Amino acid sequence: MKKSYRIVFLFLCFAFLPAIASAQVGKALNDFKIGVNGGVNLNKMSFQPEIKQTYLVGQSFGISARYIHEKYFALICGIQGEINYTKRGWSEAFTNEGDDRGYQHTMTYVEVPFLAHLALAFNKDSGSRFFFNAGPQVAFLLDEKSQFSGTWTADQITAREDPDNYISNQYKTTADNDFDYGIVGGAGVDIATGIGRFCIEGRYYYALSDIYSNAKKDYFDRSAHTDIVFKLTYFFSLF
Repeated sequence: MKKSYRIVFLFLCFAFLPAIASAQVGKALNDFKIGVNGGVNLNKMSFQPEIKQTYLVGQSFGISARYIHEKYFALICGIQGEINYTKRGWSEAFTNEGDDRGYQHTMTYVEVPFLAHLALAFNKDSGSRFFFNAGPQVAFLLDEKSQFSGTWTADQITAREDPDNYISNQYKTTADNDFDYGIVGGAGVDIATGIGRFCIEGRYYYALSDIYSNAKKDYFDRSAHTDIVFKLTYFFSLF
């Protein structure tokens, strides 16, 4: 399974990056911009066996660069890269009546998405656009932190499952894999102003890698990030 994920990821590395290529089939634009971005992440983990969760809210900010290389009829084509500092993880849901426990696991990453950028103008004169971004993303784990709240017993933290059938294997381990990779896609609006371009975007990230080892002897078969991201990016031209 893990091998097939790697094949998919490598395929996307090439398939989602339109012609930085050879032949020019549309009108050349050669528009390069850099910018800053910031936003909010709604984070969960895809665990197998499943763990009940609510969204963990994290922050993301970083730098962006975008190169628009051609316009093909009404479609504007380019590539976009970013380096972001982001908070991910999960927050568990304890739903039994009278259970006051809480648990959050926060993970700090540096992430690098490399995206195909496709845009369509509102009209000829406004300069504003609808756009779609998609492509591969890699990330490197910097730090992680566990936070318990409420009333816990030692057995609930150290046993594989507590008396209420909550899985607890994740409480006594840190991530086995510091390198994370997956696919990300999103859409938004790019608004032209006299001082630059403002992009409002929603994204979804689906990890193809696991944070915990998933060999036969390991407890979790899958432990992967799934993130919903809302972000604002400000682009400006250096030249």
